[in-house]
Amino acid sequence: MTHTSDPALASFDSWMAAELAAVEAKLDQLVVADTPAGLGEVMRYGVLDGGKRLRPLLALAAAAAVHGRREAALRAACAAELIHAYSLVHDDMPCMDNDVLRRGKATVHVEYGEARAMLAGDAMQALAFEVLAPEDEDLIPAALQARLCRLLAQAAGVQGMAGGQAIDLASVGQPLSETQLQDMHRRKTGALLQGAVLMGAACGNPSATAWAALGDYGAAIGLAFQVVDDILDVTQASATLGKTAGKDADQDKPTYVSALGLEGARARARDLHRRAIDALQGSGLGDAALRLTQLADRIVEREF
Repeated sequence: MTHTSDPALASFDSWMAAELAAVEAKLDQLVVADTPAGLGEVMRYGVLDGGKRLRPLLALAAAAAVHGRREAALRAACAAELIHAYSLVHDDMPCMDNDVLRRGKATVHVEYGEARAMLAGDAMQALAFEVLAPEDEDLIPAALQARLCRLLAQAAGVQGMAGGQAIDLASVGQPLSETQLQDMHRRKTGALLQGAVLMGAACGNPSATAWAALGDYGAAIGLAFQVVDDILDVTQASATLGKTAGKDADQDKPTYVSALGLEGARARARDLHRRAIDALQGSGLGDAALRLTQLADRIVEREF
């Protein structure tokens, strides 16, 4: 893993800061305030100025690794973030997780009411696909538009994030085996993270070997992210996390910590990190995959 004295880490931090600024500027442009009945204001509250932007970073790093089209990659990055943001808005509502804190501020339904929060989430989801299908095909060729929309829909739909959320809601108070837990989080959290990697890769022309390896990387890092999330939920304070700590335990939800114990969960995160790095090493991308390696390091080392 990288360390603070490593010059590559300083370079990574500079890359990340620049890419985060590019994503924020693009989201600011795409999520407009001028909408009927102030809906855009609600959307902007739920999307802008918060979050780790991990999905956009994964998409942009994957696109760079395969020399992908920049505008297509940036739009793919924003589309993945819009899907993620909409899922958080809906997740936090009383009919789901009933949370009041997200990204260090009041959740959308607390700030604007349940009905407007629901509509804002719906509109974010639609906007994600609109972003991937601009009328100007010089920005994204039609065939690539279709491929990106398919990848995002698969990641977000019944076999991906939405299906995983359904399993999550149905599993409250029920012990799950590690296999069942992995299946739930592979869908709920992992699918969109993996999808972001593959959307970025689709913006270039990777070999079959590289495509498969990037898919394996995305799957491993997607699960690693959730394992670390479960660890942080029991080891960090709400102020650090920017969301309510201990929520899963309070709601009697199965987690990697409840299934494996704290040390077992940490060991699983390390194992998934190794799998992700091994996948990159077998991708044939060489040094072009450095940012993806560094993102994997950052995901398992994070404290919020």
